[in-house]
Amino acid sequence: MIGTPIRALSALCVMAVPALAGTWEDLSAEMYGERALLDGAEVIAIDAPYRTGNDARTQLGAQVVAPEGAEIASVTLVIDENPMPVSAVFDLDAPLPAFFFDVTMRINGPTPMHVVAETTDGRLFVSEAFVKTSGQGACAAPPGTDPKLALETLGQMEIELAGRLTGLGQSAADKLANRLNRMDVDISHPSHSGMQMDQITLLFLPMRYVETVEIDLDGAGYVEMTGSISLSENPQVALSVPSRAQAVDVTMTDTDGTVTHAHKKLTGY
Repeated sequence: MIGTPIRALSALCVMAVPALAGTWEDLSAEMYGERALLDGAEVIAIDAPYRTGNDARTQLGAQVVAPEGAEIASVTLVIDENPMPVSAVFDLDAPLPAFFFDVTMRINGPTPMHVVAETTDGRLFVSEAFVKTSGQGACAAPPGTDPKLALETLGQMEIELAGRLTGLGQSAADKLANRLNRMDVDISHPSHSGMQMDQITLLFLPMRYVETVEIDLDGAGYVEMTGSISLSENPQVALSVPSRAQAVDVTMTDTDGTVTHAHKKLTGY
């Protein structure tokens, strides 16, 4: 795998929040050392609201198109001021010329956000946006579902295709050959951040969140997402999939070791 091991990096970001949160220069140095971060204006288009409508459930996404002569190997979403800044990482099993993601996230307060795309030739491209919030401290906000009830459906997943993606690709020929659909994966999970208090017992709820989401297409690996406490309660993960795909298998693993699976035939799309 190219770059810093993501699980180790995520743990570092939780354990060393005071040293990391809030300064992109410090974060990027911890993540990538002295590797150059190139302007991603021509590679990454971020989709984020100017101000959140709901701090606890905000959609953050990006369209990524590899520069000529390269392909996308991984994409990382960083929410600088969140307690776990490295918020979602998409590692592609087979590099792609273009990739799209959209994930529901907690935004703990007004923050810069960065999307970093790593290409197969080892280059790093970065784009930045700023998200304003109501300052409700979403990572510590009480859960929206009773923790005991949430366990009854934990890990259940629904998969849907949500239409054709347009604008991805470098040429008309590329767009025709690499047509992409948007696929939504809805995951039932409380995504406890470890910072939330049970409103009855007044004890902190133990940290438990979606650690990985592995997506296979037609029996072969496609992408693995590594999550964080930034994921919203009952997160929705949307991403691009080739229109030629006939079946998808999704495996969710959380930080308590719970593993669940979902399968869907995509024939006809």
